[in-house]
This record gives sequence, C-alpha cells and structure tokens, in this order.
Amino acid sequence: MSSVSSLPLLLAAASPSPSPSETSTTPAVPSLEDAQESATNAASWVEENWSTWLAIGLRVLLIVVIAAVLRVFVRRAITKLIDRMNRSVPGVEGGTLGGLLVNVERRRQRSQAIGSVLRSVASFLILGTAALMVLATFEINLAPLLASAGVAGVAIGFGARNLVTDFLSGVFMILEDQYGVGDTVDAGVASGEVIEVGLRVTKLRGDNGEIWYVRNGEVKRIGNLSQGWATAGVDVTVRYDEDLDKVRRTLLEVGEAMSKEDPWNELLWGPIEVLGLDDVLLDSMLVRVSAKTMPGKALTVERELRWRIKKAFDAADIPIVGGGPALAADNPDADPTAGVAAPSAYASTTSPQSERATPIAPSGVPK
Repeated sequence: MSSVSSLPLLLAAASPSPSPSETSTTPAVPSLEDAQESATNAASWVEENWSTWLAIGLRVLLIVVIAAVLRVFVRRAITKLIDRMNRSVPGVEGGTLGGLLVNVERRRQRSQAIGSVLRSVASFLILGTAALMVLATFEINLAPLLASAGVAGVAIGFGARNLVTDFLSGVFMILEDQYGVGDTVDAGVASGEVIEVGLRVTKLRGDNGEIWYVRNGEVKRIGNLSQGWATAGVDVTVRYDEDLDKVRRTLLEVGEAMSKEDPWNELLWGPIEVLGLDDVLLDSMLVRVSAKTMPGKALTVERELRWRIKKAFDAADIPIVGGGPALAADNPDADPTAGVAAPSAYASTTSPQSERATPIAPSGVPK
C-alpha cells in the first residue's frame, strides 16, 4: 500500500517544472467580456462622431463638384469665345483690316494659343483653390504648406528663370499681336518668315530655306516687315544733258499705267511718285522713283517697275546710263584712241630730247 500511494509523488518529482519564460510567451486569450467592451466603445465612438464625419464628407464632395462644374463651364466658355473669333475670319477674308490683309492661319494660331493659356490659367486657379479648401475642411494647418510651396516656387523659378522668361514673353507677344504666321520679321538673332508661333519658341524660315528656332525670351527687339506698308524705290541714272521734264513725264506715264493694271492695282497702295534728283555727277544724273506698296511686296513692285521704265525709256529714246562712261554713246564713230595721251619723246633713246637727258659719262669710260 505504501508503494502505491508514493507513485504520484514520484511522477510529480520526475516531471519538469514550468519555466517563467514559457508562461510569459503564451498569448492571453481575450475573454468574452473584453470583446463586448471593445465593440461597445467602437459603437459609441461612431455614434458620437458620425455626424461630424458625414458633414466633412459632404463638404468635401460639394467642393469637388463645384470645382469640376466651374472648370468645365469656364473651359467651354473660353472655347466658344475662340471658335467665335475663328468664325469671324471668313467674313473679312480678302479685304483689308486696318491696312492689313487678314491671314486665316495667323488668326487661328493666335486664337488657339490665347485659348490654351486662358484654359490652363483657369484650371490652375480653380483646382488650386479647391485643393486648399479641402485641406482646410480637414482642419489641416495651411501655413507650413504654403510656406514650403513658396520656397519651392522660388527655387524652381530661379532655376528655370529662362523657361519662365520665354513663356511670359511668348504670352505677351501673342496677346499684343506683334507678329503672326506669314509675317516677315527681323528678330535680331535671326530673320525670315514666321511659320509657327509658340509660347516658348518662334519658328522662322530664312531666305535660303533654313529653319530658325528663336526663343521668345531672347528677342529684345523685333521688326515686322509685314505690318503697315512697304516702300518700293527705284533709282534711274540718265545722262547729265538729258531733258528732265521728258524724264519726269515718261516716269509718271509708266506709274499711271502700272497702277491701273492687275494685279499691280492691289499691290500699289499709293501713286508712283518721282521724288526728283538724288545725285548729279559730271556725266550723269540720278532720278529716284518711289511708291507705297503692300507689306512684303516691295521687291516685286521694284522689279516690275524697272522692267516698265526700261521699255518706256527705249521707246522715248532716253538712254539709261550704267556700267560705263556716260559720254561714250554721244559719238559712236569717234576714235577710241582719241582720249589716249601721245607717246613721250623720251621713249626713244635716239631722240634729241632723250640724248640731252642722258648723263655725261666720265672721261676714260667708254660710252
């Protein structure tokens, strides 16, 4: 009996005792009461704050909807305004507007550039304001955010100042209509015909066909040869003894006939005028003829005017002087060597003049 009763004691002594680490790592299973308490607290928190979160959500949704609707409305209004500007072009195409022929492509690109700038600015202002209002709804302090954005803006603006300068210069060039597609301009760094106007770069085609990409910020001054009017000037050189009244009368007849013919009656914007004598030389006189023309057509008018003046002067027996002596045509039968000086007597060594000029040789030296 004693051996049977001592068996449980021996088993208990043989079994290992639990260590403190094993008991501490065993996860505690939450009781049912703890779970019920947590659920009750969460439900009470939601019940207390659901109205606040609902109000914030509705306010954010309202801000987003209003911003989206306002952005769409403003962009459509700008697009309709640009379309109206483009539709008004065919009504005046082919006529003059302030002394200029309306260029459809120029008006189209200018209106598109202006519309793009206006739409971008409107979208930036509307969406930026909406974002700030949403952050303010969540009671986020905007002062540090705005300060950081200001510092970042200054840094970016300083690093990309050339890009900003090009963009702003392009905007003002387009708004002020300084030049457009089809204009011939002198931008200082390059010159040629404008084939594309951008907010940052203007593309020019030179006289030899080369393409110039000119940054708008680099243009310090620009001369538009296609605005207003141009001047065609022709210089006519006649003999010094020519009848000036006859010359003037012939030139006026040429100008009057040219101004009545197509297409010169459209290219000439004023009468062809004889300005008078520009220069008087010993053997010739220079008469200057001038006319006001359509922009960019001065060279065309000058070539045609020279052609007509030459034909009219030939018919009126008025020789045009140029490239040689003016008096050569007075006497075609004259001796061409008449103006050549006679040979010198000293050219011959046997002439008396040459012998007298020969120095006397010293005695004892053979001649």
